[in-house]
Amino acid sequence: MHLSRRTLLAAAPAVPLTAAAPTKSATPKFHTGFERLAATGYKELGGQKVGIVTNPTGITKDARHIVDVMHTDDRVDLRAVFGPEHGFRGTAQAGGSEGRHDDPATGLPVYDTYLKSGRPLADIFTASGVDTIVFDIQDVGARFYTYIWTLYDCMEAAQSAGKRFVVLDRPNPITGRSAEGPVLHKEFATFVGRQPISQAHGMTVAELARLFNEEFLTTPVPLETVLMSGWKRSRFYDTSGLPWVPPSPNMPTPDTALVYSGTGLFEGTNLSEGRGTTRPFELLGAEGIDRRWAAAANELGLPGAHFREAYFAPTFSKFQGKTIGGVQIHVHDRAAYDPVRTGIGLLVTARKVWSGFAWRSDNWIDKLTGSARVRTMIDAGADTDDVVAGWQEELAAFRRVRKEYLLYR
Repeated sequence: MHLSRRTLLAAAPAVPLTAAAPTKSATPKFHTGFERLAATGYKELGGQKVGIVTNPTGITKDARHIVDVMHTDDRVDLRAVFGPEHGFRGTAQAGGSEGRHDDPATGLPVYDTYLKSGRPLADIFTASGVDTIVFDIQDVGARFYTYIWTLYDCMEAAQSAGKRFVVLDRPNPITGRSAEGPVLHKEFATFVGRQPISQAHGMTVAELARLFNEEFLTTPVPLETVLMSGWKRSRFYDTSGLPWVPPSPNMPTPDTALVYSGTGLFEGTNLSEGRGTTRPFELLGAEGIDRRWAAAANELGLPGAHFREAYFAPTFSKFQGKTIGGVQIHVHDRAAYDPVRTGIGLLVTARKVWSGFAWRSDNWIDKLTGSARVRTMIDAGADTDDVVAGWQEELAAFRRVRKEYLLYR
């Protein structure tokens, strides 16, 4: 992994609101970046024509959307909305967006950013007529969840278009305790991983924005980050007091987010990852799998989880309408649970107990894990510990870089 380190001093914000993480003397009451921004009368946006990159997760504690809130507030000049995958109001399924339209509730123009980057995205920002791009989307902590790469692409395009960029922070729902999993190799870069970070990054979007700006952008964008107050790295989402809004249609609960950075790897196989059920990424299976998979998974002794023999019929996606067998993950100790190790253990055992196991023909698993190593090691018969050991050196290197950008204790 090759990571250049520019000076951190240049990235330091000029005002206390954006400059540092909460200390032990800070109020324990939790506030999002948006709440802290609004409390200042939108001081950081004063005199600016503003556009915002957001989706249904951009909400207040009383479940109002921040676009609706800002639209009616004379203290901020909100001119445009930029919608990511699934759209601003969240009407599109995976791999879809809402297109260019005017929002019926506010009349604001909504521009489609999905799968746009570089000059085409910069041209959208220019055409919108805004001065400052604001980003406020709830992430789930996994490298292959596309919103963090929407963040990256928008930062790069904003720099090219000569715009300011402001990130309003929200919690990492699975905590920010540690980075886990393999680190992306640049030759495998796609929209599910643009740059070499670990599979479970253990960072907030504001922390990632600073890392992106200093380590990966050729020319940094003028960046401000409005931090949370009252959030600690060890906290799960349900301690925040925020309602959970699904960031995408198949991320229905914080429990889904907890397992996703591991079981999302099953999108690279011929097994169902539980899409079309009420427990996506917690239910996994295929035709021909029986109780032997759950037994093999339990024998691994993976921390924090039990595996139950399960049968289900997806209503869409893989095995639509067919009753299939598999496992359901039951996390009984989320502090001990390691989603990436668990995902690898489930891949290893699925391949051993089910003769029909196969990777997707396009080797999508390599894009998800960030290299060919996981696939080739499992095909060669490596066990869970061997596969996990294979990425420890590069993970240690990423953790050292990551540490420089952590904003909370």
